[in-house]
Amino acid sequence: MAQSAYDCIVIGSGPGGYVAAIRAAQLGKSTAVVESDKVGGRCLNYACIPAKALLRSADLLSEIRDSEEFGLKVGDVRVDYAGVQARREKVVTTLTSGVAGLFRKNRIELIEGRGSLTAEGRVSVNGATLAAGMVILATGSVALAIPGTQFGRRVIGTEEVYALPELPARLAVVGCGASGAEVASAFARLGSEVLLIEAVERVLPTEDADISRVVERGLKRQGVHVHTGTPVTDVDAGEDAVSLAFGSERASVDYLVIAAGRAPDAERLGLADAGVQLDERGFVRVDGAQRTSRERVYAIGDLVAGPALAHKASDEGIIAAEHSAGLDTRPLAHVDIPRATFCLPNVGSFGLTEAEAVEQGHDVVVGKVPYGAVGGGTVYGDRTGMIKLVGERRYGELLGGHIVGSRATELIQELVNVRALEGGYAEVARIVHGHPTLSEAVMEAARAADGWLIHG
Repeated sequence: MAQSAYDCIVIGSGPGGYVAAIRAAQLGKSTAVVESDKVGGRCLNYACIPAKALLRSADLLSEIRDSEEFGLKVGDVRVDYAGVQARREKVVTTLTSGVAGLFRKNRIELIEGRGSLTAEGRVSVNGATLAAGMVILATGSVALAIPGTQFGRRVIGTEEVYALPELPARLAVVGCGASGAEVASAFARLGSEVLLIEAVERVLPTEDADISRVVERGLKRQGVHVHTGTPVTDVDAGEDAVSLAFGSERASVDYLVIAAGRAPDAERLGLADAGVQLDERGFVRVDGAQRTSRERVYAIGDLVAGPALAHKASDEGIIAAEHSAGLDTRPLAHVDIPRATFCLPNVGSFGLTEAEAVEQGHDVVVGKVPYGAVGGGTVYGDRTGMIKLVGERRYGELLGGHIVGSRATELIQELVNVRALEGGYAEVARIVHGHPTLSEAVMEAARAADGWLIHG
């Protein structure tokens, strides 16, 4: 370690931590990042990025298999799983090397080791105690097992499944939120037999119900065996297989993947000794500037309440760094943060679902059109996608946007931006969109909400 004191120390180098460190350095602070594993944290090395790398391979495979619909005949296609894994490694290495390069560019020191707070508000790492003008906690989250199970052997989390050295013949995935749906969609298309088991009554249970139905149909078309409203019981993990009961059925699989929830990775941060308070759910308690109960200590990302999303963590990191430098900041509105699920079909959403808007007492208006309502949906081969806008009738406020289908994760940003700029669905309806594009369906959904749908 070159120094014993820094203006800013960030514990954790995931999408929240490394962005916070870069912003702090840009603002003139001497900055260090403490990382106990690899630069980039879990997201870049084990979770978000590896998941999307495998999903991209599965997407391309699906396009090749569907090529005859576009007048293209392709010979037999086989999955080179070792090649898929090699590309995953290349993607991860490229991005983590990029983060390391940004650290060098911004003169950020990387300290390898496990960091924790001391009672004096300093940082302890590798037996040394470092002084810090401010500390940003950004250690992310860890997977939770379901009752009656523990991780080990062939019971794994989503971080382990994407690094499996061989394509499993049979997988059981427990939990059909975004992570579970992505695992099921990727491995089913690559050639695994997949059981997808969800305890509540529908897949993607936090999404709008109309979106969930489209996704479930899509997963079933990929060969995923979907079981909703079905708890998992009596798990027996052996050396070569895992046996489990779900509902009235029993199955044996190569691996049981648990994607049923995560918890803050805060156990070894020394929070109690430092006087950092937790809320009733075990998250670090912060205010709108990401300040904890301990002066000069901030917390971001999965350590704090709100959606467990990389881009949310990054923005919180910027808020923390800027607030500590005396800049004016605004708290994040969690409901307006875009959500992206990269299963097939893609899902992009933000804001309130229709049910949530009704429950909150809004005078709700809905605009809904299929991709097939506009030329782009037919040209690009996806007529089954759907755009759904949830609005407030009196003032034309855009309360939520929900998209399922090709490029949904990209298309949703237009609606997020309109909301951020205080526009409503009437404004979206009158913005000229390029033709023929899928984005025209966003415009038509807004027109439907405004009462004058053209194509539909």
